[in-house]
Amino acid sequence: MTNTYTALQQVRFARSFREAVETVEQKLRDPGPGEIRVRNHWCGVNGIFDTQIARDAVDYIRIPLPTWTGVEAIGVVEAVGEGVTGFKPGDAAATNRFTGGYRQANIAPATQFIPVPSAHRDYLALASTGVSALLALDHVGGLRAGETVAISAAAGGLGHLLVQLAKLAGARVVAVCGGERKSAFVRSLGADRVIDYKREDVAQVLSTEFRDALDLAIDTVSGAIFDAFLDNVAPLGRVVVAGAAQDLDGKPEIVTAPRVGNKLYYKGASVRGFMNGRLTDLWPVARERLFSLHAAGKISVTFDDTPFAGLAQVPDAVEHLLSGRSMGKVTVDLR
Repeated sequence: MTNTYTALQQVRFARSFREAVETVEQKLRDPGPGEIRVRNHWCGVNGIFDTQIARDAVDYIRIPLPTWTGVEAIGVVEAVGEGVTGFKPGDAAATNRFTGGYRQANIAPATQFIPVPSAHRDYLALASTGVSALLALDHVGGLRAGETVAISAAAGGLGHLLVQLAKLAGARVVAVCGGERKSAFVRSLGADRVIDYKREDVAQVLSTEFRDALDLAIDTVSGAIFDAFLDNVAPLGRVVVAGAAQDLDGKPEIVTAPRVGNKLYYKGASVRGFMNGRLTDLWPVARERLFSLHAAGKISVTFDDTPFAGLAQVPDAVEHLLSGRSMGKVTVDLR
């Protein structure tokens, strides 16, 4: 084992993640009191967040440069510092704390890590993206059995878990995705109606088949899909904003239309914002529920089939996710 490791550090603000980061070699030190050292096996890619950070466009985080990058990683504990009782060498540990993801090793307080059954990347996805899916549906969305739920980007890392969890909850799922391959995938997860936006007009399908019938809609895209969800929300329905991929450039479309309140008032409906980082107190219970569902074979994680290996390929993985070609969770092998 060498006495150094590498990590991706953002050293400038730029238009792309690739332009903003450099590979930096760090000394592999022993953990101090309360710390553990984890050798990362996998990292999860959050391409939109990474790009926004690169552009200094995340309103709720002030980025001092230089800064380490990445959020999600899973690996094996190599050493523990004085006073640590929750981990021992050989244990599997995951993290979903910003700056802990795009690095070969992570030395940080033990409180920043999550004990997981193994270093398999399933647990990486469940402990991060899975928690987002569950809390968006249950806590923010207030999902109830028998409701009709619309999900955008349904074949993505978050979307394919949303579909499965909504079906488990007894919902009727309307899934929006692009292309025949993604449509077939989402249909295999149990979606009741799949709208291929490359072949069908989402607004027209919803107004024809689900007019005023969406009890819950979870949108990560924005733009015309958000508008279509909002136009067809049911009485007492909820539209959850869990992202805005279409507005990544920081220039949202200017829309001349009645204010959102006009579309909500007489229906008693609502638009709700979902930000997982605001719900940290709910994470532990959500994780345990997801791990139990996974162990029982009730939910599964699908990973994008484009292989990425090593920190040097993280920018490639980010760009692949942003391209819209990915299906399932995008990860990078760091072993």
